[in-house]
Parts: sequence; C-alpha cells; structure tokens
Amino acid sequence: MQKLIEGHKRFLADIFPARKSHFHLLAESQAPAWLFITCADSRVVPDLILGTDPGDLFIARSIGNVVPVTGHDVDGVTATIEYSVEVLNVRHAIVCGHSDCGAMKAALDRTKLVNLPKARRWLDHVEAAFQHRQPLNPADGDSAELASLIRGNVVAQLQNLRAQPPVARAIAEDRLTVHGWYYDILSGRIEEYDEKQKSFMTLA
Repeated sequence: MQKLIEGHKRFLADIFPARKSHFHLLAESQAPAWLFITCADSRVVPDLILGTDPGDLFIARSIGNVVPVTGHDVDGVTATIEYSVEVLNVRHAIVCGHSDCGAMKAALDRTKLVNLPKARRWLDHVEAAFQHRQPLNPADGDSAELASLIRGNVVAQLQNLRAQPPVARAIAEDRLTVHGWYYDILSGRIEEYDEKQKSFMTLA
C-alpha cells in the first residue's frame, strides 16, 4: 500500500497542480471520444500506451477483453457499452486484446480453471475465438499458437460488439466506428484488424 500512497503524494504535489484547470473541467462532465474495451491484465495501461489524458477514454475491462453475446445475463461490460454509446455518444469503440493473455491460455487448457467457477463460465464467451484463429506469425516465436488465438478472440469479440443493439443502431446511423486491436507487450506495437483483408496490420 505504501507504494500507492507515495504515488498519490507525487500526483498531488507534481501532476495535479500543473493540470488543475483540466481536472476542474472534468469534475463537472466528461465527453470521451473512444470506448476502449480491453483485458484486466495489469500490463495493459491504455493511457500510457496511447498517450491519452483523463477524460479521453471510456474504459471497460474484463479478463479476456470479453464482450458477452446479446441475450446473456446483464453484466458490467455490456452495461458500459450501452452507456457509452447511448449517453456519452462515443465515436469509436475499440476491442483490444494483448500478447501473453492469461485468459486465452486458460481457454487452451481448461484444467487451469478447475477451482475458478466464475472465470470458467466467463470464458465460455471466448469459445468463438477458436473459429477465428489467425494465421501463425513467425515473429511471435514460441507463442505463435497462443497469439493466433488471441487475435482470433479479438475478431470474435468484435462480432459480439457489433451484435449489441446500441452498437448496431449507432453503426447503422453512421455515428460509431468499431475497431479490433492486438497489443504486443514485448514490442509495444499495436496491430489493427483489417476487415477487407481479414488480417491484422501494423497500426503505426
């Protein structure tokens, strides 16, 4: 806990004073342009990776960057999607998976979930990833099989995102664009899924 306390002290002393006016504006309202749906993994830090500021991203996090399919129980991810699209009017929705994803490792080996009944049920939502596995990439080395499944999961969750009624309406009305990303922790690079080419391309 001391690390967090010291970090907060530095924030109050060094960061907040310099950006006080920005935080004052955010204290009254928010208008994020992007909904960012990503994994709960501690190594994925959206503002650090993307250079965004407080108020820029509306973030939904869960293990496996899952978007539950329409018709299942109400959950935090779909509620966040609904609110961001219908109330905040975000212009872009991004599903971002990442390398070395523990959720997808568990999907490959369900024995790791024996004592985790809630996680096991949650990962039923990633089964479609196996249908969307991407071609093996030699650059992924020994993790190529896992990486192909993680990318496949991004494609699967992108389909689930489009199936959400608020998202489907917003896309039809041309007020929302959806994106599928894969973040590689080792290189720091992001790939985006190209719908026309059905493959992942380097973002930058």
